[in-house]
Amino acid sequence: MSSDYLEPERKFFEGHPHPIGSLSRLFICFVTLGLGYIFFWLQSRTKTYLITDQRVLIEEGLFSQTVHTIELYKIEDIAIQKPFGQRLLGTGNLIIYTKDVTHPQVLLERLPIDVRQLYELMRPAIQAAKRLYLREDLRD
Repeated sequence: MSSDYLEPERKFFEGHPHPIGSLSRLFICFVTLGLGYIFFWLQSRTKTYLITDQRVLIEEGLFSQTVHTIELYKIEDIAIQKPFGQRLLGTGNLIIYTKDVTHPQVLLERLPIDVRQLYELMRPAIQAAKRLYLREDLRD
């Protein structure tokens, strides 16, 4: 096993999707006099994202939880979505395309962070993970 795996993971992002995050959701909150916000807030709390220099982890569920892990070396491409309403509210989406059979496309929605900056942090980590995986694969 390589000593690279013994290094602690660097967190790029940890948190929940933004409860509002778009103009349509903001409009629903106004129309429902705030009741929509409670629903959206509870909905956002059932999903947690952890993005590090080694993996992307998605926890979903309130009572029963499902955890999806995507190792960075499996990521083929990342698309950034910043719809107008989300740009106004400071959120964005990442679409991750992977080699993973069970999750070939993963949407990380309404991230309350500059998604372009997050992508720029992830890009070199993905390349490093792929190099490490190839090096480990060649040893076997």
